[in-house]
Amino acid sequence: MKVQILDILESSGKLDERTMQDCLRIERDTGQSLDKIVQRRGIMTEDEFNKLYADAMGTPFREVISDAQVPDEFVDQIPQQFARNYTLVGLSTDSTVMTVAVCNPLDVYPLDDLASMLNLEVETVISPRSEITNLINRAYRGKNEVVDEVIDDLEGQDYDEIANMVSESEDLLNVANRAPIIRLVNMILFQALKMRASDVHIQPFEEKVQIRYRIDGILYDMESPPKSVQEAIVSRIKVMGKMDIAERRIPQDGRASIKIGDSEVDVRISSVPTNFGERIVMRLLDKSSGVFKLDELGFNPKQREYMERMLGLSHGVVFVTGPTGSGKSTTLYAVLSEINSTEKNVITIEDPIEYHLSTISQIQVAEKKGLTFAAGLRSLLRQDPDIMMVGEVRDEETARISIQAALTGHLVFSTLHTNDAPGAVTRMVDIGVEPFLVASSLVMIIAQRLVRRICPDCKEHYEPTESDQKEMGELRLTKELLPEGRLPRGRGCDMCYNTGYQGRVAIYEMLPVNEEIKTLIIDRANATQIKRAAVKAGMETLRQDGVEKIKQGVTTMSEIIRVTQLDIE
Repeated sequence: MKVQILDILESSGKLDERTMQDCLRIERDTGQSLDKIVQRRGIMTEDEFNKLYADAMGTPFREVISDAQVPDEFVDQIPQQFARNYTLVGLSTDSTVMTVAVCNPLDVYPLDDLASMLNLEVETVISPRSEITNLINRAYRGKNEVVDEVIDDLEGQDYDEIANMVSESEDLLNVANRAPIIRLVNMILFQALKMRASDVHIQPFEEKVQIRYRIDGILYDMESPPKSVQEAIVSRIKVMGKMDIAERRIPQDGRASIKIGDSEVDVRISSVPTNFGERIVMRLLDKSSGVFKLDELGFNPKQREYMERMLGLSHGVVFVTGPTGSGKSTTLYAVLSEINSTEKNVITIEDPIEYHLSTISQIQVAEKKGLTFAAGLRSLLRQDPDIMMVGEVRDEETARISIQAALTGHLVFSTLHTNDAPGAVTRMVDIGVEPFLVASSLVMIIAQRLVRRICPDCKEHYEPTESDQKEMGELRLTKELLPEGRLPRGRGCDMCYNTGYQGRVAIYEMLPVNEEIKTLIIDRANATQIKRAAVKAGMETLRQDGVEKIKQGVTTMSEIIRVTQLDIE
């Protein structure tokens, strides 16, 4: 086998004699296999090696397996953890043979175990790791028997003792030989991450506990464990977040870090007492998902041009506005990732730091220690920054320091909680900043909302119904403006949990502060007057940008109406 791998590597043309000898030396010293060594050194990717191996060995290589239907025998007889650990999944079967997709064809031992568990012969095809993982997710999506089994095991357990078993960074896939309550909480979190949930709610009622996931901004009811395990679940989660499990009368906040394989997820935990027990909400932040690029956020060409112009500014204040959970931080991180930090000193002050950017200095607010946004901003100004990002302007002091920084030659990015872009101006004046300071420092205001994307796997177009035409009238959308006069929607499928939506995209309202807007600010004009002037100058409102995304088949009318109901021209 080693000779065959050497032949494959030599035939690739990617290794010279010296590199090959280095790889062989590492193999002798560490015991690692040659294919893994060349992958870890970046000489070739896993997929590149697998394609060469498939050609040499005559094994089929399937680039796409998303259309495969995983056999029931595989899902019923093979534990989900086994399939994930070895990254393999069944594709088809007959009475004697099952075809299985693998991404590590040299690891044959799991295939022997698989054949034994299935009591069938196993034939392999090679596929990309991401394709196999996605198919495993889809195949096991409806299987919640682990949660049911765990709940059965909880009867008669010493909850306090098992709830206190916690490591620094819990691996959700490590469910074997764990106490039942730990397995239950791990599976709740694992299921949430698998379904792309941003928040997990543990909500107590009089006779049950309801677990709810927020997926793409909408809450869905999931499992409902019996009331008898409520205290055990709450205690376990509070221990994970290093919170006081004996204190049940006041709200508490905590943080935890969990693993799912190689990925690490930050969990922010909040508990509040209710009349039926403590209510827990966990915000999940997957650090492995990385920072979005500007091109991935949903800007149209005109908005992209505004962003390019804004990144070239030397000073001024740029506000990104919107309610909680509208993607403001994501937009700001995308902007910061575009800035060349080798030429510019970029510093942020945040609460909390959501993504760690390798080339940028980031400061975490610690109000108990006196490090507030305002105090941190004063210190930042002594750090010779070119660009600063302030997580949020919450009070007059932070607003004033941000504006003074802009007036002394710094570019400042921050967020505000307002309904639209013009509202940011009146908010600044309301918290006590003089209009002439606002007018002289503000350069751009970006309002945004998140709408759900139509699922690409079940997307279809249809003739508008009578009720649709009423909504079209509300959005000023006519059939003539739609491609072939048809509206887009998601039919509902396994990939989107029959919701018709998968993922989210932002809609934007961009207000460049020109001379006319500055004059209105100084004259203390209200938000409606400023908005009217901005629209006249060519500003697209949130609702107008949403209508464009309906025409493009990205989202639906109901989504735009849901998030832009206050956007009245």
